[in-house]
Amino acid sequence: MPEPCIIAVAITGSLPRKEDNPAVPISVAEQIESTQEAFEAGASLVHIHVRNDDQSSSSEPTRFAAVQAGVRRHCPGMIVQFSTGGRGRDPVARGSALYLKPDMASLSTGSVNFPSMVYENHPALIGDLATAMKANGVLPEIEIFDLSHLHTAKRLADAGLIGERPHIQFVMGVQNALPAEERLLDVLLREAKLLFPQSTWTAAGIGRNQTIVMQWA
Repeated sequence: MPEPCIIAVAITGSLPRKEDNPAVPISVAEQIESTQEAFEAGASLVHIHVRNDDQSSSSEPTRFAAVQAGVRRHCPGMIVQFSTGGRGRDPVARGSALYLKPDMASLSTGSVNFPSMVYENHPALIGDLATAMKANGVLPEIEIFDLSHLHTAKRLADAGLIGERPHIQFVMGVQNALPAEERLLDVLLREAKLLFPQSTWTAAGIGRNQTIVMQWA
């Protein structure tokens, strides 16, 4: 019997705007409609970013709540994952919607250079987000941009803030960060399995056209 396949979709992301692509779903209604289309095409997990009226990244809980409610209504059984990512968002507010208890949320465990900025994840912020996820029963998806981020995740596990069987996503191919090379992924996987023998993982390889290929194991 074939293994089940989990198709994850990030319908909006934090950067693209209508001027980049008119089809990018920005409003709550557009995001719900786009998620439903992906769900009906076979997607089973949605990674949610929300936007302000000016299309900038938002941490507004009411917007997360509205998208989540629409997904629950129109996509029964779909896994809802909130972004706590930092591009364009006030660090203090990045976990402000976790009380809504999505199934999952992203948790970056270290800072990294992006094409034109530093994606900053201060140790105190990482701890605060992990604590809020645990308090609300939210499963973290550990976002790994560098080898050291695995060891930060292990410290969180040792402190009881995340479980010993986390889901890990390796994000590779970001300009100024780790290239999307198989040999580097092999190194990350060996270290992940040493630190978290029961973990599951995905790998996202960002190419020149910003396409993302996912693998789940």
